[in-house]
Amino acid sequence: MTDTLTGVTLVLTHDRSGRPDDATLRRALRHFAFLPLDRRPVATPEIAAALRWLEAASLPLTALEEAKHTRAALESLSLLLDGTAAATSTYRRKRAVFHHALEYAVEREALSANPLHRVKLRRPKPGGEVDRRSVVNPAQARQLLTAVTYVGRTRGPMMRAMFAAMYFGGLRPGEAAGLREQDCHLPETGWGLLTLAKTRPESGKRYTDSGETHDERGLKHRGAKETRPVPIPPELVTILRDHIAAHGVAADGRLFRTESGKAFSGSTVSKIWKEARGYAFPPDVVASPLAARPYDLRHAAVSLWLNAGVHAPEAAERAGHGVDVMLRVYAKCIDGQREMANRRILEALAG
Repeated sequence: MTDTLTGVTLVLTHDRSGRPDDATLRRALRHFAFLPLDRRPVATPEIAAALRWLEAASLPLTALEEAKHTRAALESLSLLLDGTAAATSTYRRKRAVFHHALEYAVEREALSANPLHRVKLRRPKPGGEVDRRSVVNPAQARQLLTAVTYVGRTRGPMMRAMFAAMYFGGLRPGEAAGLREQDCHLPETGWGLLTLAKTRPESGKRYTDSGETHDERGLKHRGAKETRPVPIPPELVTILRDHIAAHGVAADGRLFRTESGKAFSGSTVSKIWKEARGYAFPPDVVASPLAARPYDLRHAAVSLWLNAGVHAPEAAERAGHGVDVMLRVYAKCIDGQREMANRRILEALAG
């Protein structure tokens, strides 16, 4: 939200002398003006000057009733900071934020109507499909999990089970970060069960209610107290049991944390993953999209389930997706469906 409103605010200004550089203006908005009063740091002279310029140069909200200003704001949302086109999904998310802000302005009677309804900026519809080149097979996934243990003295070994939960259980990174011992049924033999209840996405201290980098929330697309059961194969059961035996859990029961008990930062996770890919793959594969991000482990998990013949509603339930979204996102990662369909049709005709 702050990123969207920062971009829009910088566009909706007069051409006034003394304009600070864009980087300073962005810091003034994101790290000061758009924070609640009780979370704002003391403004440096540079930031204070940038805020004074913004207050003097900003257009009144009613200027958006002129289509040219609304269009300029929308066009700014369609571009990245380097001037290249943003992904369609990024534009749509940012447009939604801007739309909600203007709806609030209408509610407060600062605008007579939402000006976005009168301006159409055509963008291609988002595809959103997973790139099948990023999807690892089971052998490659196991190579990566082994390679993670080679990174660092403790951090890599402590993260292996977290990455394993994302691959064998299809967990989102925030769900893995929030996984607690009490959420895990880990029998000595056979399949286990994770009952996901919390997620801990990384937002940054200045934006969380707790003042921590990670904030505890309910599961995505579900009510605050809803849970999601995820059966896990024996291989992951063993990995999680070994992890708990070797590293213990945090005071609140979380499985994956630093030695001080905090959640791993996104930058640390990405750094460990990048280094592990270098150990697991030859240079030409490292340069490819294969498992380029930890999130690609989740994509590989769902792709594996669908290719194994798991019915779409069951796979969607395990992944926490809607069936329609899951099939659209993973359509290009499902192999062999035509041959299977042909065989079933022939069997039905023979009957």
